[in-house]
Amino acid sequence: MDIQSIKNRFGIIGNAPGLTHAISIAERVAATNLTVLINGESGVGKEIFSHIIHQLSTRKHNNFIAVNCGAIPEGTIDSELFGHEKGSFTGANDARKGYFETVNGGTIFLDEIGELPLGTQARLLRVLETGEYIRVGSSKVMKTDVRVVAATNVKLQDAVQMGKFREDLYYRLSTVPIYIPPLRERGEDVYYLFRKFCIDFAERMKMTPIKLSEEAKLLILKYPWPGNVRQLKNVAEQVSILAIDKEVSAAELLKIVPDITQSRVPMVSKENFVEGGGSFTEREILYKLIFELKKDLNDLKQFVFDVIKNQQIPFDAVAHPNIAPQIQESKNSFYSSEPTIAPIHIPNSESKPMVLDSSHKFDEHEMVEESLSIADKEKELIIRALKKHRNKRKDAAADLGISERTLYRKIKEYGLED
Repeated sequence: MDIQSIKNRFGIIGNAPGLTHAISIAERVAATNLTVLINGESGVGKEIFSHIIHQLSTRKHNNFIAVNCGAIPEGTIDSELFGHEKGSFTGANDARKGYFETVNGGTIFLDEIGELPLGTQARLLRVLETGEYIRVGSSKVMKTDVRVVAATNVKLQDAVQMGKFREDLYYRLSTVPIYIPPLRERGEDVYYLFRKFCIDFAERMKMTPIKLSEEAKLLILKYPWPGNVRQLKNVAEQVSILAIDKEVSAAELLKIVPDITQSRVPMVSKENFVEGGGSFTEREILYKLIFELKKDLNDLKQFVFDVIKNQQIPFDAVAHPNIAPQIQESKNSFYSSEPTIAPIHIPNSESKPMVLDSSHKFDEHEMVEESLSIADKEKELIIRALKKHRNKRKDAAADLGISERTLYRKIKEYGLED
């Protein structure tokens, strides 16, 4: 059966590539007995995919049951799934078959699988691996032949890391994973679904279906639809009832559904700038880089000024009326917003002292050729600091007056990692 025939048979609207791919996987895996894990946000239609898998399989003539694991109390879920014996707990007046017994030979859809208690997860793992289970209050091992299709709207990997979901069960369930994209990733499908819901509602109510103006259409396409298909259907029916005109304008749509003005464009959130705090948009990355560059520039300013301040100058520059103001100006510039460095020459220890006599006319705009670059001096100071603190980079960075991040980068830049 081709993809379009499956869409028509199960009433699926849309041509988004992600949706088509999900249907393709469901169609191919249906003929097998493999366990399937359907991933997707709440309201995307995960249960429809469980019906596709069951109806296209060899089990289609046997029973199918959908179980919402999050809606069953923890104290009774074992009884619901595996059954119980008479007197096994308070209120157990009779023996009762569980879902795995009544659906033997068919398919069971476990929605919100992440809500299962850990004890029930262990029982389910045994059923998946051996087909065996034990009723609550019994010691007799029973067999079943049930295909399990599970679904979740949370990341089970995160639940595994937090100890709320068994890792072995996760890998056993996700033999074939299927991801259903949310509405915000399906483009024009949003409008097609909205129109379909309006037409279906109008037929049930025996009324003329509404239409959207171009501006109103743009509004529903830009809205992120956090409740997905379920929310879209509710809005379509709400607008169908409350709209005065059969062609709904953007203004009228906003009066009925004010929240629809929200855009899909992501906003910069404070949490995104926390180290390891998740993914970034391009704009957020740019902001973060600007902040980091500003911090690095301040560190570099402080570092260069410390080099100048700690350097031994072999002539009495402070006494010279033209040079002393430049030194002070250079010092002040490192703490100003403009990274301006006065042209001061700092000779090394091997160079001959510079002697200035009273007849020498010093041009304050004259640039004296440097005999030692800042980079060489920076490398030397980093080596000395690391040696002083026995390669403890945190202490060395504090001694140099720079951040650890800057020190790590400089060590790599100068090849000092060994």
